[in-house]
Amino acid sequence: MPRLVDTTIRLLSQEPLAGKLPTAEILRIAEILDRAGFACLEISGGGVFDASVRRRVESPWERIRAIKTRVSTPLGIALRGRFLVGSRPVSGDIVGRFVSCAAENGIEVFRLHDPLNDVSNLREAGAAITNAGGAFHAGLVYSPGRIGETETETLVEQARKLPELGATRVIVNDPTGALFPHRAQELVGRIRDASQLPVGFYVQGSAGTGLASALAAVDAGADLVATTVYPLALMLHRVSGESLAESLDGLGRATGVETNRLWEASDLIDEYIGDEPVSHVAPRIAVRAAEYDLPSGLVAALDVHLRAHAAADRLEDVLEEAGRVRAEAGWPPLAAPIGQILASQALLHVLEARRYGTVLDEFRALVQGAYGATPEPIDPTVVRAIELLAPRTGLDDDPLTAEDVREAAEGLAASEEELVLIAMFGFEAEELLKMIRARHSRDGALIAEDADAERGERIRELVKIVQESGVGEIEIEDEGMRVSVRRADEPVVAGPVPVATYGVEPVAPTDTHEPDGVTRVESPMVGVFYRAASPGEPAFVDVGDTIVQGQTLCLLEAMKLFNELKADVEGTIRSIHVENAQPVEFGQLLFEIEPVLAPPAV
Repeated sequence: MPRLVDTTIRLLSQEPLAGKLPTAEILRIAEILDRAGFACLEISGGGVFDASVRRRVESPWERIRAIKTRVSTPLGIALRGRFLVGSRPVSGDIVGRFVSCAAENGIEVFRLHDPLNDVSNLREAGAAITNAGGAFHAGLVYSPGRIGETETETLVEQARKLPELGATRVIVNDPTGALFPHRAQELVGRIRDASQLPVGFYVQGSAGTGLASALAAVDAGADLVATTVYPLALMLHRVSGESLAESLDGLGRATGVETNRLWEASDLIDEYIGDEPVSHVAPRIAVRAAEYDLPSGLVAALDVHLRAHAAADRLEDVLEEAGRVRAEAGWPPLAAPIGQILASQALLHVLEARRYGTVLDEFRALVQGAYGATPEPIDPTVVRAIELLAPRTGLDDDPLTAEDVREAAEGLAASEEELVLIAMFGFEAEELLKMIRARHSRDGALIAEDADAERGERIRELVKIVQESGVGEIEIEDEGMRVSVRRADEPVVAGPVPVATYGVEPVAPTDTHEPDGVTRVESPMVGVFYRAASPGEPAFVDVGDTIVQGQTLCLLEAMKLFNELKADVEGTIRSIHVENAQPVEFGQLLFEIEPVLAPPAV
């Protein structure tokens, strides 16, 4: 009998739906789905951790624990090999600690794939899962593009290696929706024969063939299929649990899922997002994603970046270039974060009107083998070009160990789960933990450096709590200030002190009449500004520093990639206009550099 996995909780907890439903309602939905008869509820993954850390409302571990106390169905998590839930590989030490924390918090099923389909990268995590008593579901990512049967043969060859790694099941994962029914049927059958393991099937994408492919996969022997409830299936191009369960029941392959429970969960979701245009995939984007066999979310992100650069008409140019970059980089799959790396490099090529003039650190690391072996050899011309243009990689150093992180975090990590958060998300995880500490301690120091800014930060956090938790009203009194925040169409903040007197002051506009010779360094992209390579390390530059051409000024994070911004001139840092970890827009002023005066002639 085929069984179904539900991914509703995970999808509601990551972008673009993160925060649309209060946590209390998420827990209600979990309780409903628990009674529906699923084999597993996949409740977390990389997107969930990323959204939770960035939103700074609650720890992703806390949500897992809260769900575990309310359900009896096994809980699952989706991991990206050595990347786990982050965008860079982590040390084996952190891998083991993360898996242990997940198991202790209630995760029983670990769906683990390597973004390059290099299954040797699953060895450490697979061993940790087995030692923790979890079910190790090893994923293989299907991303077409190569000629003939090469993609299928590669996956079958990798599947043969999985039993020796301790995998208990093989998962065929199609992130683009390009696995058509006849191909799904063939692939599932061949992988099942090659691995002698049960096979599961996960499909998403905008091509519209997901349900048909899932039925074909079951016909070929897949006994586990991922689904979500109907509203999310429509918005995010997934397989509907209601449709698949009823279709299989009609074909005499009962799944044991009670679809009336799914409709109950759908009704609850509709109360919050039924009339909101929350889908991040417009029909135009979905069509391009299907045409180019790319994840629809990736195409949507490229569209946003092109619009920020006033180049919205170049989308198809970037998509075509992404295909060329992928071929030159050895045809890696398009699952996160590799898809983002390839797309970001292609975006640079189109915007700069030259190929490999600028090379992302992550793309350089991919070409140099830092992430593992690619399915095909990398174009030697590209390898040579990168060696000549940028021989150094920012990822040469070994990943941080737990002791490295503990020392850099200066005591902020009070538990193993907080330690691994900082290891994977750095400064942003530290900010989340500071926010959580501040809510439980009136004397806890917040990010703000003065009393007024601290109070303003508390007010904003109260508004967040009301918006996210479903609580009707919160009131606090602190050092003569009373603040009440209540739920309404717009949050109302009342008290004897006007709210406008609190908060961080915005950066003052820069004088457009700069002295002769002063260089204004503006952001070349939309992203997040970081002054240091990682938490605890010194800033790249400070006001008054003398710099040389080519020196790194900051990091700009966009599409989960960290890009070094280097100086084009020599000079002295006159001013820095952006705070650390602050979002920046395209063209926003970041630095002013004064020229170095030449010595007087003698």
